[in-house]
Amino acid sequence: MVLPSFCYFLQVWDYTGLGYTKYTASDVETDILGCVVENRVLQSSLLSCLQNNTEFQKTVYPSRLTSMTVGLLTKTNSAASRMAKLDLCDGTSLFAKLVVGADGGKSRVRELAGIKTTGWNYSQNAVICTVKHTAENHCAWQRFLPAGPIALLPIGDKFSNIVWTMTPREASDCKAMSEDDFLKSVNHALDYGYGPHPHAESFPGDKSWEVPPKVIELASERMVFPLSLKHAKDYVANRVVLIGDAAHTVHPLAGQGVNLGFGDASAFSKIIADGVAVGADLGELSLLKKYEAERKPANLMMTAILDGFQKAYSVDLGPVNILRAAAFQVAQYVSPLRRNIISYATGRQKWPLLF
Repeated sequence: MVLPSFCYFLQVWDYTGLGYTKYTASDVETDILGCVVENRVLQSSLLSCLQNNTEFQKTVYPSRLTSMTVGLLTKTNSAASRMAKLDLCDGTSLFAKLVVGADGGKSRVRELAGIKTTGWNYSQNAVICTVKHTAENHCAWQRFLPAGPIALLPIGDKFSNIVWTMTPREASDCKAMSEDDFLKSVNHALDYGYGPHPHAESFPGDKSWEVPPKVIELASERMVFPLSLKHAKDYVANRVVLIGDAAHTVHPLAGQGVNLGFGDASAFSKIIADGVAVGADLGELSLLKKYEAERKPANLMMTAILDGFQKAYSVDLGPVNILRAAAFQVAQYVSPLRRNIISYATGRQKWPLLF
């Protein structure tokens, strides 16, 4: 059994040495700020829960969806008109009252349902890998650099995940360079590279700036992904609902993508449970719209905030640097604001209240 790695601290700073803030679990009177779980572990655990649950029938079809038809007959009261037909690449056809598109940013369900999206590319790539430290890590570290942020996220023992945003050309170079050169680049980016440290003496107690643990070994393949913002214009259609990345993809600078998906799943499951309790047709558009009404505004808010951060750190000008640093300092020293930022980012509150 693989346990999640708990984060007790979050340290964020920028390459100018001016902007710095540190959050702790005690800021929101909790034991931990959050957990980092490897994707393969999460997927395996969820599949295991499904396979071991004997309370409901389930079937796994290891085939791709090729086509989908909703409302097979024109007779409004026919059973077929209240079903969606899904054709798989192996020739199998399935029928369902409700289709949940949880199939990622390139959602086939979204495409076949005719749901349009809006968004743009960031002209940035993320380099993602697992690294080993000299010491165990329980802090999530993020430093904003000229080309994009680098994050160091603990996953247990002396290992962490790297998510490093940069230009496509830099990402290509990072993937191609030797392991030794890559590790030097990571340590350079997380330590003295690109600018001075914040002045540690100006921060009290456990809020003082710390040097991230040194990276000594590459523990996985380096993968590169293009970054973009994408948001579905509709979350629901007749007998179809989108959740997670199928409905929205965001910049990874705050690690909120999976949290938004969990929020979707939680809200949707409650609405479906309420529908079952009153005997409702689970694919009825009026029921599905309740999910959209709850999640779409919340997801749009987080998407706008993350996009604003990305754009704010795409400008390297003296006045802008000072304004960013001032925002960091306000977040560091104004306790109610700091608590609300943490509560919003960790999903403890729905909206980003300032005070």
